Amino acid sequence: MITNQKLKKALDEIKNITSYDVILYSSKGKHLTGTVEEPAHCDVFVKEFIVSGEDIERGTDFIAFEVEIDSELEYVLLMLCPYTDGNLVIGRMAVCQLRTLVLGESERYDRNNFIQNIILGNMLGSDIINRAKKLHIDNKKRVVYVIDTGKNSNEVALELVKNLSDIRSGDFVVAMDEHSVVLVKDVDDIDAQKLHEKLASIASSLVDNLLAEAMIKVRVGYGNPTEILSKIAESYQEAKLALEVGRLFYVEKEIMAYDRLGIGRLIYQLPMSLCEMFIREVFGDTIPDILDDEEAMSTISKFFENNLNISETARQLFVHRNTLVYRLERIEKAIGLDIRTFDDAMIFKIATMVLAHIKDSKHMR
Repeated sequence: MITNQKLKKALDEIKNITSYDVILYSSKGKHLTGTVEEPAHCDVFVKEFIVSGEDIERGTDFIAFEVEIDSELEYVLLMLCPYTDGNLVIGRMAVCQLRTLVLGESERYDRNNFIQNIILGNMLGSDIINRAKKLHIDNKKRVVYVIDTGKNSNEVALELVKNLSDIRSGDFVVAMDEHSVVLVKDVDDIDAQKLHEKLASIASSLVDNLLAEAMIKVRVGYGNPTEILSKIAESYQEAKLALEVGRLFYVEKEIMAYDRLGIGRLIYQLPMSLCEMFIREVFGDTIPDILDDEEAMSTISKFFENNLNISETARQLFVHRNTLVYRLERIEKAIGLDIRTFDDAMIFKIATMVLAHIKDSKHMR
């Protein structure tokens, strides 16, 4: 990931400091660059040195040093100088300088760091194209999943999501903050007709595995697929919006898809003035106290779940049908809407969602 030009510049600096010429080889023994022409037979010596497994080797008029990065041989540095204790120290310092340079460049061009910068919108389109080429990251169909760990730290979740993902084939896992993990999932091989089902299945797998293996209850939101690297940021914003809409209007749901937000999408984007006007139109100037009544709201929720079916709702609530009818009549008197009818039920449902939006907006101020 580091260019030969930068390596050559580093070698020139080493020569300026030490007055010794230096030559750099790859871990396979290929000549890369240097401050002088390669002496005869040095290539053979370097290849034998690599096979020997030694970290330092003495030659006729030079010393060979291995340059390890993350415990793996990355380069061989040949310093043309006599074999002395002082020169050994100088050579080791030169190795440290090269290692620092390579690690710095590796971090800069790190694949996850690259994806994170795209997500955060820190890169221009031309920079994305150039960097992607260097990192060998192609445009392919990807979806962004945001895993919200709630009050839990994301450290354990981050490692588990990495284990669950196929990072080698093109998935990326990054931590965006202390309580969320982002998975950029490669879905290029998934059949278009089965894509929606598969995306939901992936989200469900994340939720189930994190709960089973780490006892972490998470919520997952995901955006629309994108085939362009620069559009990953859009999929990320969509996933975040899906989570936010779910938090407000669909508390019981653990998985939210951006393309399945329903009426919550519309309400979330309504201006506060319009929301407040609608609430006054439905309830007048005073919000009914019964909206804070746990039994009443539980009854309404179950009634809606059963598509306004009184008999089935009464059965699931373990109450007599007449008892449920009485409760619904009491609710009608309190809110001025007969939720046994479709129109009033729809108005009440929308009104409660709008109220949740208003309360959240005031809380965020």
